[in-house]
Amino acid sequence: MKAVIYHQPGGADVLRYVDMPDPACPPDGVLIRVEAISIEGGDVITRAALPLEPGHVPGYAAAGEVLAVGANVRDRHVGQKVTSFDIDGSHASLRAVKASRTWPVPAGLGMAAAAALPISFGTAHHCLFARGALTAGEIVLVQAGAGGVGLAAIQLAHRAGARVVATVSGPERTERLIALGADHTVNYRQVDVLQEVKRLTAGDGVDLVIDPVGSTLDGSLAALKPEGRLVFVGNAGGSSLAPNLWPALQHNQTLLGVFMGTQFEKPPVHRTVSDMLERAAQGELEMIIAETFPLAEAARAHACAENRTTIGRVIMTP
Repeated sequence: MKAVIYHQPGGADVLRYVDMPDPACPPDGVLIRVEAISIEGGDVITRAALPLEPGHVPGYAAAGEVLAVGANVRDRHVGQKVTSFDIDGSHASLRAVKASRTWPVPAGLGMAAAAALPISFGTAHHCLFARGALTAGEIVLVQAGAGGVGLAAIQLAHRAGARVVATVSGPERTERLIALGADHTVNYRQVDVLQEVKRLTAGDGVDLVIDPVGSTLDGSLAALKPEGRLVFVGNAGGSSLAPNLWPALQHNQTLLGVFMGTQFEKPPVHRTVSDMLERAAQGELEMIIAETFPLAEAARAHACAENRTTIGRVIMTP
């Protein structure tokens, strides 16, 4: 098979497009002929910071056609279109993955959207509702609104009846986020986010913050009203994740951490992702694809994904 590997952490230029032995289908898994690979934030962070064993194929998310089914698997079949999540193995033309980490792709949903949706929407839903306990009428601040999780959180929060404020890096993104359900956008390069949030909420602050950035945690806490909730997930900003917690204590605020790598196989989360794949196939949810590259140009694709000028996910195709 064709695959992308790297031998030492670094920039996108460490990625190499190589020939690799085909993976074997595990007894509890499936072998997928990959059709679309979504570059996730974790892929970029891992590549930049963590070494892998020689010959190790990185990547979280990929969708494709089932070529083989393990002896212990009863709910998948050859020829079925599925999307998948794992901690590695997506950056290749073939992927072997546990069946419990796959979802059938509904008719009418493109494979690029199917590859990107589980992590973006699964994470956003878990942060908003399972952890953040968002209810209709509340105000939620979504940091990095134009990122994969941010775009999903805006749509889901809006559909749940919340008022949505999202941070953006430029005015050209505002129109798209408003169309998806944001009530207000805050350009953090032009205005002070905290002051603008306080203005929009008549000085009260927001009920809930979804923060996938990490380096914005102090500001996220400051934007909360007393007894508000902050859900932090990932660390796209590469910070030490060491906010000043004294104000949170004084205001009886709650911090909730989310690491989705341990959650997707849990039945409630798995069912939720299946439901959102169906909703996307019906046009109710939109998975935005920024650009598509061939797998052979993985270095260019990764560079595009991490320059933070795109809206939505970057996709690779073998």
